Amino acid sequence: MLSIATWNINSVRLRMPIVERFLTESAPDILCLQEIKCQEHQFPYDAFKALGYEHFAVHGQKGYHGVATVGKVPFEEFSRHDWQDNGEARHVGVQLSDPAHQGVVLENVYVPAGGDIPDRTQNAKFGQKLDFLERMTRWAEKIEHPTMIMGDFNIAPLESDVWNHKQLLKVVSHTPLEVETLQGFMDAHDWVDVGREFIKDPDRYFSWWSYRSRDWKVNDRGRRLDHMWASPELAKKATGHSVHEYARDWEKPSDHVPLITEIDL
Repeated sequence: MLSIATWNINSVRLRMPIVERFLTESAPDILCLQEIKCQEHQFPYDAFKALGYEHFAVHGQKGYHGVATVGKVPFEEFSRHDWQDNGEARHVGVQLSDPAHQGVVLENVYVPAGGDIPDRTQNAKFGQKLDFLERMTRWAEKIEHPTMIMGDFNIAPLESDVWNHKQLLKVVSHTPLEVETLQGFMDAHDWVDVGREFIKDPDRYFSWWSYRSRDWKVNDRGRRLDHMWASPELAKKATGHSVHEYARDWEKPSDHVPLITEIDL
């Protein structure tokens, strides 16, 4: 059994106390972090090692973005794709190397948010987001290994992935164009949305709540921006999936919460 977590941490050094709490309480075998906001030499390796996480693949940059995969089980860095096409650190892939899990690839990705205006002619960031997804789609067509891709996709595709479908149709992250583009990525590898295998649509499923909301639990204006998708054969081995909403209430929280998927390999 392998447990894999993903979490947009919004600065790993600032929020290391809640990362330590999560790892102590939930103890996933592997944790994929997005938005670590540090360079590779600044990553808090020792803090992870103290908790038993001794394997690392860190792709960072100064002050922004960045992704890191840490594990209690061994893996080797497998890939770094520049789907943003501008040098930003938004992806790292690892391949598990221990005999029990050998060959499985875990892709950790942070898709651009896309700015505020859902029109590439008025907002270059929105166009960059769509282009990023298009490059991911071309890559997905050629996947040869059993793969799980996870992270902050910055798109909530289903009506039950947002607090109000009608109000958010023109809001970046839930526009029909983004949903259609993400569906194209899904179709390119027949990805299985593992979270929705266990939390069935139309059940509410959120992973992000804005810092602007004074009481996130009362207002509950959430969106599911974080995802864990798997190759079809790998997805059949998933035995559980959980959303750790309580972490949004911890001291100095991220605006995202962790997800965990268990796979019986």
